[in-house]
Order: sequence, then C-alpha cells, then structure tokens
Amino acid sequence: MKRRLAAAVALAAAMTTALLGCTGGPATTTPKTTASTVARSATPASTATPASTAAPVTMAGARHCPVTIGHPVPRSKPWREQLFGWESAHGNASLWVGGLWPHGVVIITPDDVNPDGRLSMKFGWYRLTSGFLTITGRRLDAPAPPASGLASGYGLTGFNASGVDFPTEGCWQVTGRVSRVTLTFVTFVIKGHCDASAVCVADRAR
Repeated sequence: MKRRLAAAVALAAAMTTALLGCTGGPATTTPKTTASTVARSATPASTATPASTAAPVTMAGARHCPVTIGHPVPRSKPWREQLFGWESAHGNASLWVGGLWPHGVVIITPDDVNPDGRLSMKFGWYRLTSGFLTITGRRLDAPAPPASGLASGYGLTGFNASGVDFPTEGCWQVTGRVSRVTLTFVTFVIKGHCDASAVCVADRAR
C-alpha cells in the first residue's frame, strides 16, 4: 500500500501541466466559496435530481468547488518524510493528510474504478494524537451516498495509509477523525486517463 501511495504522489505531481490545460488556470483562481455555502445553495432534497440521473460531471464544475490546496509539510516537523505525500499536504496540530492532488482535482483512472462503480483513491495520514483513524465524506454539489474510507492496521499514532471510496464524481468533502480530533479537506473527483509519462487529464474537460 505504501508503494501505491508513493506512486499516487508521483502521479499527482505530473498532473499539473495537464490540469492547467483543462481548467484554464489553477484552482486557487476559482470563486471563493465555503463548504457551508455550497451546501446551503444545493437543491432541497425533496426536489433534487437523484444522483443516478444527475448531469455528467465536467472540469467546469471544479471552478465552483472550494477545494483544499496542499502545501509542503514544514521542515520543522521531524516526522515530515514519514508522511507519504508530504509535498502536498494539509493539517493541524494533531492530524495531517498528504498526497492532495494538484489544484485539488483527483483524476480517477479505470484501474481505480471498483466493480460496483465506486471511485477509489489513496491518501496518507499522520496522527500526532492517539487513536484509530476513521474517514467519512459527503458530496457538496449534488445528492449522493456518503463516501467511506478504509484505514485499519496502523496502530494508534504515526503514519496511516487509507483508501477512500467515492460513490460518484463531483465535489467531495472528506473528514478524518482520530478520537476527538478532526481534519477536513475538499477535493474535486472526476474520471480520466493517464499516458505513459504519467500525465493525467479528465475525460470531460467541459
């Protein structure tokens, strides 16, 4: 699993040029919104379009998703290189997540689509507080079943690999919890493909 995380981080770094071509600029140029703003503006559940019949997700939707942009873990953190994906990470005093994709956009290749249609991606975490990691997620831009994460077998502190399964493409808020500590990030998930040079692009640019 650590080798797969390392490969995901390398793949993410190679995506930057391709994603700029799809989005016309980095995600930091998107309108400033918050997860709560997106949630309040969503269509009420009684009249919302079911996820199974929702319009196809395109890269245009990434401009309206309040994605979390990763940054390198500070050199002052002695555990930095123990976190796979530390070059593009997000965290607080007690919990960090690494391997966030460039511009907050995760490209899901056919190899990462499960038989049941769920879209799977690996993320690394680092726990500075004691406890088991649990992961949940919810889609912000349309109705969808919740996302789920598998993060077992890594003791009570330190590095913790995880796999997050997204039921659909779209704008997703992911929350990791260790004891009473939580860490949330937002990412835009879309299907795509990668070439032999590990450059990835979305299948639907517009």
